[in-house]
Amino acid sequence: MKRKKLQLWVHILCCIIFLSLPFFFSPDGPDRPAAFFSNRHSYRELTRYALLICFFYLNYYFLIPKFYFKKKYSVYALLTIVCFFITMFLPGLLFNVSARPQQLPPPMERNVTDRPKPPPPRPPNGFGPGIFPGENILFANFRQHIFLFLAAFFFSLLLRIRERWLQAEKEKLRAELSYLRAQVNPHFLFNTLNSIYSLAINKSDDTATAVVKLSEMMRYVLHDAVHHSVSLQKELNYIRDFIALQELRFGKNVPVSFEVTGDPEGLQIAPLLLITFVENAFKYGVNAEEDMLIKVSVDIREAVLRLNVFNKKVKVQHRESSGFGIGNAKNRLELLYPKKYNLSIMETSRNFTVSLTMNLQ
Repeated sequence: MKRKKLQLWVHILCCIIFLSLPFFFSPDGPDRPAAFFSNRHSYRELTRYALLICFFYLNYYFLIPKFYFKKKYSVYALLTIVCFFITMFLPGLLFNVSARPQQLPPPMERNVTDRPKPPPPRPPNGFGPGIFPGENILFANFRQHIFLFLAAFFFSLLLRIRERWLQAEKEKLRAELSYLRAQVNPHFLFNTLNSIYSLAINKSDDTATAVVKLSEMMRYVLHDAVHHSVSLQKELNYIRDFIALQELRFGKNVPVSFEVTGDPEGLQIAPLLLITFVENAFKYGVNAEEDMLIKVSVDIREAVLRLNVFNKKVKVQHRESSGFGIGNAKNRLELLYPKKYNLSIMETSRNFTVSLTMNLQ
C-alpha cells in the first residue's frame, strides 16, 4: 500500500513538472507571470502539454495492452496517429489565436527617419521567424510537438514493456517456487510414515505419540506451508516435532541435540526451508552399526538467523530417492533470499556440516 501511494505521488509530481515547462520556457513566464497567464497562446501550450499527459496514460493503460501486446499493430499505429493530430491541433481550435501578426500603428512621418526600426514583434500565434534562419515558427512548434509526442510515446511504451517483463519474471518465480514446494510433501510423508511403520513393527508404545506428532506436522504442511512465508516460531516447532519423531523411531541409539537461542518472535521465513538440512543429517547420519552424532543449533540475533547442522557420515544401505534435497533448498534460497543469505557446506570423509546465515528482514 505504501509503495502504491509513493508511485501515485511520483506520478503527480512528474505531471506538475511537465505542465510547468511552458511557463518556465516562456519569455513572459518567470519574469512576467501575469502576462503569461493573460495570453491565449500560453493557455494553448498548457492545453497541449495536458493532452500529451493524457496520451501518455491512454497509451500506457489502454492502447499498448489492447492493441500492441495483442499484435494489432496496424490499429495501434492508426490510433497513435489520430492521437498525434488531436494533441497537435485541438489546442489551436480551443484557443484560436489570430493567424495574422500584430501590426504596429503607422509612425508619424517626421519621425520615420529619426527613429530606429523596432525589432519585429514576437508573434503569439506560431507565425514569424523560427529558430533557424528562414524557418516559420509554425514549423518550429510542429517540430517541437513531434519531439514531445515521441518522447511520451516511447517512454510509455518502454515502461509498459518493462512492467510486463517484470510481471513475467514474477510469474516464473511463483511457478518455480510452487514446483519446488510441491516436492516437499512426498518426501515428508515418505520419511514420517517410514518412522511410524518402524514403531508399529516393533510394537512400540510410542506409536500413538508418533501419530500425534505426525498429525501436528501435517497440519503445518497443509495449512501453514502453503503460504509464501510463515512464522519462524512455527518453522522451528516443525523441526522440533520432526526430531522428536526421529528420536521415537531410533530411541537412544542416535545422540541428537537441538538448541535454539535468541528470540524468533515477529520474524517470518519461507516454509519448509530449514527442515531440508535437518532431514539430510538424519538421512545420511543414521546407522545402528556405526558411531552416530547429530547436532542442530539455531541462533537468532537482530533478524539474522544462523543454522548449523552437523552429522557424522555413516554408510547408508537404502537411500530414499524423492527428488528433494539440498539442491532444492539452494534453489529456493536463491529465489527467495537473493544476496541475503550465505550457505556453507563442509564435507570430510567423516563429517558433514551445513552453516546457513539468513537475513530475515
